[in-house]
Amino acid sequence: MAMLLTTSLWAQNDKSEQLSVPLSDPGKPYKLNVDLVQGSITVMGYEGKEIVITTQADERRKLNRETGGGMRRLEGAAAADSKAEEKNNKVTVSAEMARRVNLVIKVPQSGGALNLTSVNDGTIMVSNVTGEMEVSNTNGSIKMSNVAGSVVANTTNGNVSVSFKSIDPKAAMAFTSLNGNVDVTFPAGLKANVKLKTDRGNIYTDFDVVNEARKPDVTRTAKDGMYSLKIDDWVYGKIDGGGPEMLMKTMNGNLYLRKAK
Repeated sequence: MAMLLTTSLWAQNDKSEQLSVPLSDPGKPYKLNVDLVQGSITVMGYEGKEIVITTQADERRKLNRETGGGMRRLEGAAAADSKAEEKNNKVTVSAEMARRVNLVIKVPQSGGALNLTSVNDGTIMVSNVTGEMEVSNTNGSIKMSNVAGSVVANTTNGNVSVSFKSIDPKAAMAFTSLNGNVDVTFPAGLKANVKLKTDRGNIYTDFDVVNEARKPDVTRTAKDGMYSLKIDDWVYGKIDGGGPEMLMKTMNGNLYLRKAK
């Protein structure tokens, strides 16, 4: 049977609450899905066997105590509710849509799969985690450090920063933003085919990249007697003879493809 756990935050005390979620099969690969509408997600690897979720109050709420011409705003007791459900080593975490909540989650370093999503007003941070990671933000940055495995990271408004301690040598990866820099540090022994593009920025790297000359993709369309021509120009190259594809893209920002020191 699935295990369902719930925690509440109490606004008047600015408290945080913690859930410890035991896995059905400790030590085996797990899956963690986190979906927030408003707030930040922080995931950290640790040496335990459970997934530990801390729901934190939003400290910025203190700034809005006095409003309405000197009258105080009244609220209900619960500032935020978070829920966690576990079944067959798959843990799903969600929070109340109407309120901003910050989640701090500790996961076993034994490794697993992460799927993290936030929409508004929050940063997604991941550190010391091993596994297959898919991270998506809309109005916020993505910061990942000392991770191992494979990553697909995408945000619309914010920077993407990822630093690997090791990678899955067979996994293709992608790192994209619309408005922000994309900065990825790979191990020095990286073997990859790179596909890079920035519309309003520059591309920097300290890897030895052998460029591949390719014709840009040209799209022609016609509508109501009007003709449109779109040229989609990417930079292609190989690092150390090539390997899985590493895609990095932004529209407004720079790309940094770094070699770990």
